[in-house]
Amino acid sequence: MIPYEREALVWTVRRRMTWLLGLILAFVGVLLLRSWYLQVLHHGRYLALAQSNRVRTVVEMPERGLILDRYGRALVNNTPTFDLALVLDDVVDLAGTVDRIAGRLHLKAGPMLEAAKRQRRTIPYLPVIVRKNLSLTQVADVEWAHLPGVVVLAETERHYPYGNAAAHLLGYVGEITEPQLADPGFRGVLPGTRVGQYGVESVYDRDLRGDPGARRIEVDAKGFEVRELTREPTSPGHDLYLTIDIDLQRAAEQAMRGRRGAVVALDPENGEVLALASVPAFDAQAIARGIPPERWKAITNDPAKPLVDRAVQGTYPPGSIFKVAVAAAVMETLPGDEPFFCAGRHPFMGRTYRDWKPAGHGWIDLNRAIVESCDVFFYEYGNRLGIDTIADYAGRFGFGRRTGIDLPGESAGLLPSTAWKTRVKGEVWYPGETLSAAIGQGYVSTTPVQVAAFIGAVGEDGRRFVPQVRYGVWDNAVERLTVDPPKDLPPAELSAATYRALQRALLGVVEKPHGTGGAARSSRVRIAGKTGTAQVVALAEDAPRHRDQDEIPRHLRDHAWFTAYAPADHPRIAVAVLVEHGGHGGGVAGPIAREVIEAFMKLEQDRPKPGDLPGYLAAQRAEG
Repeated sequence: MIPYEREALVWTVRRRMTWLLGLILAFVGVLLLRSWYLQVLHHGRYLALAQSNRVRTVVEMPERGLILDRYGRALVNNTPTFDLALVLDDVVDLAGTVDRIAGRLHLKAGPMLEAAKRQRRTIPYLPVIVRKNLSLTQVADVEWAHLPGVVVLAETERHYPYGNAAAHLLGYVGEITEPQLADPGFRGVLPGTRVGQYGVESVYDRDLRGDPGARRIEVDAKGFEVRELTREPTSPGHDLYLTIDIDLQRAAEQAMRGRRGAVVALDPENGEVLALASVPAFDAQAIARGIPPERWKAITNDPAKPLVDRAVQGTYPPGSIFKVAVAAAVMETLPGDEPFFCAGRHPFMGRTYRDWKPAGHGWIDLNRAIVESCDVFFYEYGNRLGIDTIADYAGRFGFGRRTGIDLPGESAGLLPSTAWKTRVKGEVWYPGETLSAAIGQGYVSTTPVQVAAFIGAVGEDGRRFVPQVRYGVWDNAVERLTVDPPKDLPPAELSAATYRALQRALLGVVEKPHGTGGAARSSRVRIAGKTGTAQVVALAEDAPRHRDQDEIPRHLRDHAWFTAYAPADHPRIAVAVLVEHGGHGGGVAGPIAREVIEAFMKLEQDRPKPGDLPGYLAAQRAEG
């Protein structure tokens, strides 16, 4: 090779080496710059991302508090269950994974896939439940499959040892809804959490729910746990003691056997609810386990309305029960106790208002008018009082207002007045409407819990309390029972003479030969009470009130009421019974009230006295 060719070759090689070295240096510079960007400038961010792929926080749900009756018997507790869940961030092929696991467990893939897709994914690596209540065999199959993103969660579900007893009072839990997630009252509650949706479970959800804990775990590349790093324990929910006696509750429900309606029993000395039954009931256990949408739709569309708590949400004309409040107004505002003649009809402004007894009651006074439930007497005296005076005295006993019972959805009922009709309907009040209101018909409506509180106040000389179903709370953290004090209401102010007269008349309703409540008479205890038969539809003017109910289609028959307290001389229990379309109150609702009262008197013999109850429950806890 000649010299100039060799020099040209060397120059070319050097030039190419220079370019290559430059490229190498540029590449290294880019790598160094990128490393500086990742490891220095954004060190914290990328370290956190790396850690999140290796270290995860697993939320652990607390055990929900128990619900117990006043004597410490568990009405709602927890049973272990296993749920199939997916960690969607670890699932590469969602449809394929669901198909594989469904095939192994012999389940339908469609519902599980839909459940996974509708979950709200706001927190990374939060498992979403796609199937509840796996059997132990299915749990083993899932664990054996070892599929990325497929996990089994050991959970608890609500269990009802007494079946459907007190279903409306206890309520049920369900997965938190979208509106609840946006509610400040549920701040911090994770999607998928089961919270109270009805009854006591809903009202006292925060006490029962507890606070979740957390585990920090190290996982491998497929998301499977390698080891636990740290643990923050859960705080279990508080246990809730209710005022009800489950034995009395079951006795009330048994007494209603096959009927529709409600029974409310409370202690008139403090407002504690001893039993609260609404029939028909629903299967809380099935709801706790999760029911398919089509079955839930069937329940909500059931014409028997099993989800409605008739005791606090149902409103009905009070019928003749309302006459007791009208009688109080008569004694407080009108002079004397004039003899009155009832001929079975009351002509008024061109219309004839009829008594339930076609032949009439003859010469009667106020006492007999209550005992025999004379309609004509209350037509006449209701007209003398006027609707506003009636509303004044009935309002003192709580008619037309919510009692404040600690259950959701309470209805207020309706206590009409001239001002109410002007405000709501834009019309004047007509005198004939006063006659209907005076016997508990027309616009007047009430709830069973209102009626129980009302009759209890009459027996207690006007002392009134807010009905309450929570007796107290057991704080598991400090192992202490906090008992709720009674909540006083303004008393129903009447003279002592008026209360004595009312109480004598109510005792006569049950014990006198012509009293309408003779079917409630008991050999065990003296009962004072009042019958009520409330018309569902208006009948023809010439038709007798409360005619033979067998002549009327069942859905148009009168509602049957009976309300009472016992013992008559020192009330320990106040009861209201409402039987929808039951017919005559005395013959249908009266025996039910008697059964409940007699069950209470029998049970009370072996129970701790109310004042001894906190110590009894504390000793019960100490014994484990």
